[in-house]
Amino acid sequence: MILIAVAVLIKLFSFFPDAVEKYYSTGLYPFIARFLRLLLGWIPFSFGDVLYAIAGIYLLTKTISFIKKIFRKQINKQYLFYFFKKIIFIALIVYVVFNLFWGLNYDRKGVAYQLNLDIKKYSTEELTEILKLIVVKMNNLDSASRLERNELKTKHILFSKSIDSYTNLKKENNIFGYPSPSVKPSIFSYAGDYLGFTGYYNPFSGEAQVNTTVPVFVQPFTTCHEIGHQLGYAKENEANFAGYLSAKASGNAAFQYSAYFDLYLYAAKELYFRDSTLLVPLRESLKPSIRKDYRDLRLFYKKYENPFEPIINKMYGRYLKANQQPQGIMSYNEVIAWLIAYYKKTGEI
Repeated sequence: MILIAVAVLIKLFSFFPDAVEKYYSTGLYPFIARFLRLLLGWIPFSFGDVLYAIAGIYLLTKTISFIKKIFRKQINKQYLFYFFKKIIFIALIVYVVFNLFWGLNYDRKGVAYQLNLDIKKYSTEELTEILKLIVVKMNNLDSASRLERNELKTKHILFSKSIDSYTNLKKENNIFGYPSPSVKPSIFSYAGDYLGFTGYYNPFSGEAQVNTTVPVFVQPFTTCHEIGHQLGYAKENEANFAGYLSAKASGNAAFQYSAYFDLYLYAAKELYFRDSTLLVPLRESLKPSIRKDYRDLRLFYKKYENPFEPIINKMYGRYLKANQQPQGIMSYNEVIAWLIAYYKKTGEI
Protein backbone atom coordinates (compact mmCIF):
# COMPACT_ATOMS: atom_id res chain seq x y z
CA MET A 1 0.00 0.00 0.00
CA ILE A 2 2.90 2.38 0.77
CA LEU A 3 4.35 1.84 -2.71
CA ILE A 4 0.97 2.53 -4.32
CA ALA A 5 0.58 5.71 -2.28
CA VAL A 6 4.06 6.92 -3.25
CA ALA A 7 3.40 6.14 -6.94
CA VAL A 8 0.11 8.08 -6.84
CA LEU A 9 1.78 11.07 -5.15
CA ILE A 10 4.53 11.09 -7.79
CA LYS A 11 1.94 11.03 -10.57
CA LEU A 12 -0.06 13.85 -8.99
CA PHE A 13 3.12 15.91 -8.51
CA SER A 14 4.02 15.43 -12.19
CA PHE A 15 0.91 17.42 -13.22
CA PHE A 16 2.51 20.64 -11.89
CA PRO A 17 5.51 21.59 -14.11
CA ASP A 18 6.30 24.72 -12.07
CA ALA A 19 6.62 22.67 -8.91
CA VAL A 20 8.60 19.95 -10.68
CA GLU A 21 11.03 22.55 -12.05
CA LYS A 22 11.50 24.31 -8.72
CA TYR A 23 11.44 21.51 -6.17
CA TYR A 24 12.68 18.52 -8.15
CA SER A 25 14.62 19.39 -11.33
CA THR A 26 16.56 22.30 -9.83
CA GLY A 27 16.02 21.27 -6.20
CA LEU A 28 16.26 17.61 -5.25
CA TYR A 29 17.42 16.03 -8.51
CA PRO A 30 20.91 17.63 -8.76
CA PHE A 31 21.79 16.11 -5.35
CA ILE A 32 20.48 12.68 -6.34
CA ALA A 33 22.33 12.78 -9.67
CA ARG A 34 25.61 13.87 -8.11
CA PHE A 35 25.31 11.24 -5.37
CA LEU A 36 24.86 8.50 -7.98
CA ARG A 37 27.85 9.76 -9.97
CA LEU A 38 30.00 9.89 -6.85
CA LEU A 39 28.83 6.42 -5.83
CA LEU A 40 29.40 4.70 -9.17
CA GLY A 41 31.48 7.05 -11.28
CA TRP A 42 34.82 5.63 -10.09
CA ILE A 43 33.98 2.15 -11.46
CA PRO A 44 35.83 1.78 -14.80
CA PHE A 45 32.90 0.03 -16.51
CA SER A 46 29.19 0.77 -16.71
CA PHE A 47 27.57 -0.54 -13.53
CA GLY A 48 24.17 0.27 -15.03
CA ASP A 49 24.88 -2.01 -18.01
CA VAL A 50 25.62 -4.84 -15.57
CA LEU A 51 22.29 -4.14 -13.85
CA TYR A 52 20.51 -4.27 -17.21
CA ALA A 53 22.22 -7.57 -18.05
CA ILE A 54 21.21 -9.09 -14.69
CA ALA A 55 17.63 -7.84 -15.12
CA GLY A 56 17.50 -9.28 -18.65
CA ILE A 57 18.75 -12.68 -17.52
CA TYR A 58 16.29 -12.67 -14.61
CA LEU A 59 13.33 -11.86 -16.88
CA LEU A 60 14.40 -14.48 -19.41
CA THR A 61 14.73 -17.25 -16.81
CA LYS A 62 11.41 -16.35 -15.18
CA THR A 63 9.67 -16.29 -18.57
CA ILE A 64 11.08 -19.72 -19.48
CA SER A 65 10.07 -21.06 -16.06
CA PHE A 66 6.52 -19.71 -16.51
CA ILE A 67 6.20 -21.27 -19.98
CA LYS A 68 7.40 -24.61 -18.64
CA LYS A 69 4.80 -24.50 -15.89
CA ILE A 70 2.09 -23.85 -18.47
CA PHE A 71 3.10 -26.90 -20.54
CA ARG A 72 3.36 -29.03 -17.38
CA LYS A 73 -0.09 -27.79 -16.28
CA GLN A 74 1.30 -26.57 -12.97
CA ILE A 75 -0.56 -23.26 -13.13
CA ASN A 76 -3.46 -22.67 -10.76
CA LYS A 77 -5.34 -19.62 -9.48
CA GLN A 78 -3.18 -19.33 -6.38
CA TYR A 79 0.01 -19.36 -8.47
CA LEU A 80 -1.36 -16.78 -10.94
CA PHE A 81 -2.42 -14.51 -8.08
CA TYR A 82 1.08 -14.68 -6.57
CA PHE A 83 2.73 -14.25 -10.00
CA PHE A 84 0.79 -11.14 -10.99
CA LYS A 85 1.10 -9.69 -7.49
CA LYS A 86 4.87 -9.99 -7.81
CA ILE A 87 4.83 -8.35 -11.26
CA ILE A 88 2.81 -5.41 -9.91
CA PHE A 89 5.20 -5.08 -6.94
CA ILE A 90 8.27 -5.01 -9.19
CA ALA A 91 6.58 -2.57 -11.60
CA LEU A 92 5.76 -0.21 -8.73
CA ILE A 93 9.35 -0.30 -7.45
CA VAL A 94 10.70 0.43 -10.93
CA TYR A 95 8.18 3.26 -11.42
CA VAL A 96 8.98 4.91 -8.09
CA VAL A 97 12.77 4.58 -8.37
CA PHE A 98 12.76 5.67 -12.04
CA ASN A 99 10.79 8.83 -11.31
CA LEU A 100 12.57 9.76 -8.09
CA PHE A 101 16.01 9.20 -9.58
CA TRP A 102 15.34 10.98 -12.90
CA GLY A 103 11.99 10.41 -14.63
CA LEU A 104 10.18 13.41 -13.14
CA ASN A 105 12.40 15.57 -15.34
CA TYR A 106 10.09 14.66 -18.22
CA ASP A 107 7.50 16.89 -16.55
CA ARG A 108 9.70 19.95 -15.90
CA LYS A 109 9.46 23.29 -17.71
CA GLY A 110 12.93 22.72 -19.10
CA VAL A 111 15.71 24.48 -20.97
CA ALA A 112 13.44 26.73 -23.07
CA TYR A 113 12.02 28.17 -19.85
CA GLN A 114 15.48 28.52 -18.29
CA LEU A 115 16.92 30.32 -21.33
CA ASN A 116 13.74 32.30 -22.02
CA LEU A 117 13.38 30.90 -25.54
CA ASP A 118 10.12 31.43 -27.43
CA ILE A 119 9.53 28.04 -29.04
CA LYS A 120 7.09 28.22 -31.95
CA LYS A 121 6.22 26.35 -35.10
CA TYR A 122 8.63 27.46 -37.78
CA SER A 123 8.09 28.13 -41.46
CA THR A 124 9.88 26.44 -44.36
CA GLU A 125 11.66 29.75 -45.01
CA GLU A 126 13.00 29.80 -41.44
CA LEU A 127 14.06 26.18 -41.73
CA THR A 128 15.87 26.88 -45.00
CA GLU A 129 17.63 29.88 -43.49
CA ILE A 130 18.85 27.96 -40.44
CA LEU A 131 20.01 25.09 -42.65
CA LYS A 132 22.05 27.51 -44.75
CA LEU A 133 23.76 28.74 -41.59
CA ILE A 134 24.47 25.17 -40.49
CA VAL A 135 26.02 24.37 -43.87
CA VAL A 136 28.31 27.41 -43.60
CA LYS A 137 29.38 26.33 -40.10
CA MET A 138 30.13 22.78 -41.25
CA ASN A 139 32.14 23.93 -44.26
CA ASN A 140 34.17 26.34 -42.13
CA LEU A 141 34.89 23.72 -39.46
CA ASP A 142 35.60 20.80 -41.78
CA SER A 143 39.39 21.07 -42.19
CA ALA A 144 40.15 21.93 -38.55
CA SER A 145 37.82 19.23 -37.23
CA ARG A 146 39.69 16.52 -39.13
CA LEU A 147 42.94 17.53 -37.47
CA GLU A 148 41.37 17.07 -34.02
CA ARG A 149 39.23 14.05 -34.88
CA ASN A 150 41.75 11.20 -34.57
CA GLU A 151 42.57 11.79 -30.91
CA LEU A 152 38.90 11.34 -30.05
CA LYS A 153 39.21 7.66 -30.91
CA THR A 154 40.76 7.38 -27.45
CA LYS A 155 37.77 7.10 -25.10
CA HIS A 156 39.44 8.94 -22.23
CA ILE A 157 40.16 11.96 -24.44
CA LEU A 158 36.64 11.92 -25.93
CA PHE A 159 35.03 11.90 -22.49
CA SER A 160 37.39 14.41 -20.87
CA LYS A 161 36.87 16.89 -23.71
CA SER A 162 33.09 16.40 -23.41
CA ILE A 163 33.35 17.28 -19.72
CA ASP A 164 35.48 20.32 -20.66
CA SER A 165 32.71 21.39 -23.05
CA TYR A 166 30.25 21.67 -20.16
CA THR A 167 32.87 23.39 -18.02
CA ASN A 168 33.13 26.06 -20.73
CA LEU A 169 29.35 26.27 -21.10
CA LYS A 170 28.96 26.77 -17.34
CA LYS A 171 31.08 29.92 -17.66
CA GLU A 172 28.36 31.28 -19.96
CA ASN A 173 25.43 30.00 -17.91
CA ASN A 174 25.61 28.44 -14.45
CA ILE A 175 22.63 26.14 -15.02
CA PHE A 176 24.89 23.83 -17.03
CA GLY A 177 27.22 22.95 -14.16
CA TYR A 178 28.34 19.31 -14.28
CA PRO A 179 30.00 18.30 -10.97
CA SER A 180 31.37 14.79 -10.36
CA PRO A 181 31.16 13.66 -14.02
CA SER A 182 30.59 10.05 -15.01
CA VAL A 183 30.65 9.10 -18.71
CA LYS A 184 31.47 5.56 -19.83
CA PRO A 185 31.60 3.43 -22.97
CA SER A 186 28.62 1.10 -23.30
CA ILE A 187 29.29 -2.58 -22.67
CA PHE A 188 26.62 -3.18 -25.31
CA SER A 189 28.21 -0.98 -28.01
CA TYR A 190 28.31 -3.70 -30.65
CA ALA A 191 24.75 -4.73 -29.86
CA GLY A 192 23.86 -1.05 -30.16
CA ASP A 193 25.02 -1.07 -33.78
CA TYR A 194 22.30 -3.62 -34.53
CA LEU A 195 19.69 -2.00 -32.29
CA GLY A 196 20.35 1.49 -33.64
CA PHE A 197 21.51 3.45 -30.59
CA THR A 198 24.59 5.65 -30.25
CA GLY A 199 24.24 6.35 -26.54
CA TYR A 200 21.84 6.25 -23.62
CA TYR A 201 21.40 7.38 -20.04
CA ASN A 202 20.77 4.95 -17.20
CA PRO A 203 18.35 6.57 -14.73
CA PHE A 204 18.98 3.89 -12.11
CA SER A 205 22.76 4.37 -11.92
CA GLY A 206 23.14 7.97 -13.11
CA GLU A 207 25.71 6.94 -15.74
CA ALA A 208 25.91 8.22 -19.31
CA GLN A 209 26.84 5.49 -21.78
CA VAL A 210 28.25 6.06 -25.26
CA ASN A 211 28.46 3.63 -28.17
CA THR A 212 32.12 4.05 -29.14
CA THR A 213 31.95 1.80 -32.22
CA VAL A 214 30.06 4.30 -34.39
CA PRO A 215 32.00 6.71 -36.67
CA VAL A 216 34.17 8.98 -34.54
CA PHE A 217 32.72 12.24 -35.89
CA VAL A 218 29.34 11.29 -34.38
CA GLN A 219 30.63 10.52 -30.89
CA PRO A 220 31.33 14.05 -29.50
CA PHE A 221 27.75 15.24 -29.94
CA THR A 222 26.36 11.93 -28.65
CA THR A 223 28.47 12.25 -25.51
CA CYS A 224 27.38 15.85 -24.92
CA HIS A 225 23.76 14.77 -25.51
CA GLU A 226 23.96 12.05 -22.86
CA ILE A 227 25.54 14.44 -20.36
CA GLY A 228 22.56 16.68 -21.05
CA HIS A 229 20.34 13.85 -19.83
CA GLN A 230 22.46 13.60 -16.68
CA LEU A 231 21.84 17.29 -16.01
CA GLY A 232 18.11 16.62 -15.95
CA TYR A 233 17.09 17.33 -19.53
CA ALA A 234 15.04 14.18 -20.01
CA LYS A 235 13.31 15.02 -23.27
CA GLU A 236 15.37 14.22 -26.35
CA ASN A 237 14.97 17.64 -27.97
CA GLU A 238 16.23 19.32 -24.79
CA ALA A 239 19.17 16.94 -24.38
CA ASN A 240 19.99 17.63 -28.03
CA PHE A 241 19.94 21.36 -27.39
CA ALA A 242 22.10 21.08 -24.26
CA GLY A 243 24.48 18.90 -26.28
CA TYR A 244 24.60 21.50 -29.05
CA LEU A 245 25.28 24.39 -26.64
CA SER A 246 28.07 22.51 -24.88
CA ALA A 247 29.75 21.30 -28.09
CA LYS A 248 29.51 24.85 -29.48
CA ALA A 249 31.17 26.21 -26.32
CA SER A 250 33.92 23.59 -26.34
CA GLY A 251 36.36 25.49 -28.54
CA ASN A 252 37.19 22.14 -30.17
CA ALA A 253 36.50 22.05 -33.91
CA ALA A 254 35.74 18.31 -33.90
CA PHE A 255 33.06 18.81 -31.22
CA GLN A 256 31.54 21.79 -32.99
CA TYR A 257 31.52 19.95 -36.31
CA SER A 258 29.88 16.92 -34.67
CA ALA A 259 27.07 19.11 -33.29
CA TYR A 260 26.41 20.92 -36.57
CA PHE A 261 26.60 17.63 -38.50
CA ASP A 262 23.85 16.20 -36.29
CA LEU A 263 21.76 19.37 -36.57
CA TYR A 264 22.17 19.20 -40.33
CA LEU A 265 20.73 15.68 -40.37
CA TYR A 266 17.65 16.80 -38.42
CA ALA A 267 17.07 19.97 -40.41
CA ALA A 268 17.76 18.35 -43.80
CA LYS A 269 15.32 15.55 -43.03
CA GLU A 270 12.60 18.04 -42.16
CA LEU A 271 13.26 20.18 -45.24
CA TYR A 272 13.23 17.09 -47.46
CA PHE A 273 9.73 16.25 -46.22
CA ARG A 274 8.53 19.82 -46.75
CA ASP A 275 10.18 20.63 -50.09
CA SER A 276 12.94 18.34 -51.33
CA THR A 277 13.89 20.73 -54.16
CA LEU A 278 15.08 23.30 -51.60
CA LEU A 279 17.44 20.77 -50.04
CA VAL A 280 19.34 19.88 -53.23
CA PRO A 281 21.45 23.09 -53.59
CA LEU A 282 22.20 23.11 -49.85
CA ARG A 283 23.35 19.50 -49.89
CA GLU A 284 25.50 20.13 -52.96
CA SER A 285 27.11 23.17 -51.31
CA LEU A 286 28.62 20.92 -48.64
CA LYS A 287 32.31 20.15 -49.09
CA PRO A 288 32.98 16.73 -50.70
CA SER A 289 34.61 15.50 -47.47
CA ILE A 290 31.44 16.32 -45.51
CA ARG A 291 29.28 14.53 -48.05
CA LYS A 292 31.63 11.57 -47.65
CA ASP A 293 31.02 11.63 -43.88
CA TYR A 294 27.30 11.49 -44.60
CA ARG A 295 27.75 8.53 -46.97
CA ASP A 296 30.03 6.75 -44.48
CA LEU A 297 27.47 7.14 -41.71
CA ARG A 298 24.66 5.91 -43.95
CA LEU A 299 26.74 2.87 -44.99
CA PHE A 300 27.60 2.16 -41.36
CA TYR A 301 23.92 2.00 -40.40
CA LYS A 302 23.07 0.01 -43.52
CA LYS A 303 25.71 -2.56 -42.59
CA TYR A 304 23.86 -3.35 -39.35
CA GLU A 305 20.29 -3.26 -40.65
CA ASN A 306 18.24 -6.15 -39.29
CA PRO A 307 14.57 -7.11 -38.72
CA PHE A 308 14.72 -6.27 -35.00
CA GLU A 309 15.78 -2.62 -35.31
CA PRO A 310 12.36 -1.32 -36.51
CA ILE A 311 10.71 -3.16 -33.62
CA ILE A 312 13.13 -1.61 -31.10
CA ASN A 313 12.55 1.84 -32.62
CA LYS A 314 8.80 1.39 -32.42
CA MET A 315 9.00 0.34 -28.77
CA TYR A 316 11.28 3.26 -27.95
CA GLY A 317 8.96 5.61 -29.78
CA ARG A 318 6.09 4.45 -27.57
CA TYR A 319 8.25 4.99 -24.49
CA LEU A 320 8.93 8.58 -25.61
CA LYS A 321 5.24 9.20 -26.27
CA ALA A 322 4.42 7.91 -22.80
CA ASN A 323 6.88 10.43 -21.36
CA GLN A 324 5.61 13.78 -22.65
CA GLN A 325 7.09 13.44 -26.17
CA PRO A 326 4.11 12.93 -28.49
CA GLN A 327 6.29 12.90 -31.62
CA GLY A 328 8.04 9.71 -30.51
CA ILE A 329 11.33 9.14 -32.34
CA MET A 330 10.79 12.41 -34.21
CA SER A 331 11.21 14.22 -30.86
CA TYR A 332 14.95 14.39 -31.60
CA ASN A 333 14.21 16.55 -34.66
CA GLU A 334 12.35 19.10 -32.56
CA VAL A 335 15.72 20.54 -31.50
CA ILE A 336 15.51 22.62 -34.70
CA ALA A 337 12.65 24.63 -33.17
CA TRP A 338 14.92 25.34 -30.18
CA LEU A 339 17.77 26.31 -32.53
CA ILE A 340 15.59 28.72 -34.52
CA ALA A 341 14.32 30.33 -31.30
CA TYR A 342 17.91 30.62 -30.07
CA TYR A 343 18.97 32.23 -33.35
CA LYS A 344 16.13 34.75 -33.18
CA LYS A 345 17.17 35.68 -29.64
CA THR A 346 20.96 35.79 -30.03
CA GLY A 347 21.50 36.30 -33.78
CA GLU A 348 23.90 33.37 -33.95
CA ILE A 349 24.02 29.58 -34.00
